[in-house]
Amino acid sequence: MKSESNFKFDSHSKILVVGTSGSGKSTLAKNLAQKLQIDDIELDALFWKENWTQSDPEEFRIKISNAMSNAPGWVIHGNYNKVRDLTWGNSKTIIWLDYPKSIVMWRVLKRSLLRIFRSESLWAGNKESFKKTFLSKESIILWAWQTYALRRKQYTDLISDPNYKHIQIIQFKKPAEAESFLNSI
Repeated sequence: MKSESNFKFDSHSKILVVGTSGSGKSTLAKNLAQKLQIDDIELDALFWKENWTQSDPEEFRIKISNAMSNAPGWVIHGNYNKVRDLTWGNSKTIIWLDYPKSIVMWRVLKRSLLRIFRSESLWAGNKESFKKTFLSKESIILWAWQTYALRRKQYTDLISDPNYKHIQIIQFKKPAEAESFLNSI
């Protein structure tokens, strides 16, 4: 893994931002895409349809492929293993937000509460609700808690995988590192 200062980004950059749910992938990706003036591709926006209906696998793959082919450069953000061949396979740089669980859980809790209180519309008009967020086995907070260790192990293994040796990896352990990186671009 190299220091982020070794990387040069331009309008043809192909960047994937990964990390456990609630780590701040979307925020960093949107800001990075804006600074580089490249497309922001949010996997959740391509995956979710109305009434929290999931896209079928082939439809999801087509949406991703189309989004990637419509621009010379992009920042993709999301953790969908079933399309890793598309996301990891086409990225030149991966930014891994590898923050402590306490930070991630605080962020996902705060984000969920704000979305509920603001009645914020997400992908395809879906909204988080108090019931779904706090009283459901499909809770994003529960999901973040349960998948945290799995994601860390998964990404640790993937960045060591020879199949992804060609990808430049930037790993941030603290939000201040990501902020400093973004400010340096």
